[in-house]
Amino acid sequence: MIEIKNNELTEEIKELINRYGEGRESLLPVLQALQEKYGFISDFAQQEISILLDIHPVEVYGVITFFSFLSEKKKGKYIIRLCQTISCDLAGKDAIVNVLERELGIKFGETTKDEKYSLEFINCMGMCDQGPAMLINDKVYTKLTPQKVIEIINNYKWG
Repeated sequence: MIEIKNNELTEEIKELINRYGEGRESLLPVLQALQEKYGFISDFAQQEISILLDIHPVEVYGVITFFSFLSEKKKGKYIIRLCQTISCDLAGKDAIVNVLERELGIKFGETTKDEKYSLEFINCMGMCDQGPAMLINDKVYTKLTPQKVIEIINNYKWG
């Protein structure tokens, strides 16, 4: 895990703002860069961004909570996102939910104690004809069955 002091984070945010611009249009690229590096956007980072971009902190928080790939909380090394559209429901999503929760020992919205896995629902992945579908970090898995999910999870257990 990367340890960083608040003054170093402030300097890093300043550098990102210099790179992307000082207007509110740079908010999302700055947030994405921090998310990419640290896996989440801390409360301190949110406050610094709001000060440096002269944006209300609620607006920064609102952007983070609107986009499912941004987070204000630390998540697992492997973020498993399961599509929750009606197409995936009809294709057997509930069985996939049950297998994931059983195999990982957590419910959707939670992270394992060892911070290895997080389970989340996601709205439409654009794979409606291949459901149920899920993402593990940036890798897409489609046409899931309970057995296929067990095999996929077993492949990640050693990572």
